[in-house]
Amino acid sequence: MNIHKIAILFFSVFFSMGVYAQKSIAFSRREKTCLRVGTPGLFDHTKFVYIHLDSLSDEKFVFPLPGAKMISKYGKRGRYYFHTGVDLKTCPGDTIFSVFAGRVRMSKSFSSYGNIVVIRHATGLETVYAHNSKNLVKCGDCVEAGTPIALTGRTGRATTSHLHFEIRIDGCHLDPEIILDIKNKRGKKICIRCERNKKGISVKPFFIIKKIPSVKIIKIQENSFPIKIKKQFSFYKKRN
Repeated sequence: MNIHKIAILFFSVFFSMGVYAQKSIAFSRREKTCLRVGTPGLFDHTKFVYIHLDSLSDEKFVFPLPGAKMISKYGKRGRYYFHTGVDLKTCPGDTIFSVFAGRVRMSKSFSSYGNIVVIRHATGLETVYAHNSKNLVKCGDCVEAGTPIALTGRTGRATTSHLHFEIRIDGCHLDPEIILDIKNKRGKKICIRCERNKKGISVKPFFIIKKIPSVKIIKIQENSFPIKIKKQFSFYKKRN
């Protein structure tokens, strides 16, 4: 692969600067009414986008429903149905919070999603909050991480009060557990690589590879003594 033919677009995530709050660009009619909408310009000159969530403080990366338990995971359900997010449950009327700072792209009743809120963030990611009993924000509102945006409910196609939560990029959904630690109710401080391909967009954690010295212990025989120690270099993946 010729590296000079690939332009890599890096997004430095500084939500405290309120990137979308400073821009007065109006959403189109389609952006206000449709869920699956591409982000203008995101993949225009590259097929890779790197999103650095590892630079965010805890105050800028908030779990959407504190105290919730996951009642349904992302992925296939049976042969034909695909669950495009995760379902989180606490109690009816509980407060839902914005995960990141951003700008509300949709806030309306939308098909089987019921009352839905979609927020576009400075990275190009979008977060989706559905089945709400009440939306607390309107289209065009600028929100911070941790801003109350809705109350849990069972509007649309839902059998119990819960939050259906999705993460999308350029209109394509991805597994929320890539960036959310649901067990510990917090965000994962990682970098993710988003790649545009023929099937859509693939999203994976991205770790920096570094070369460091390590020690390898080699045992010559079962009862041999002493144990030989050999120094060598090995590669590891940097994790947060």
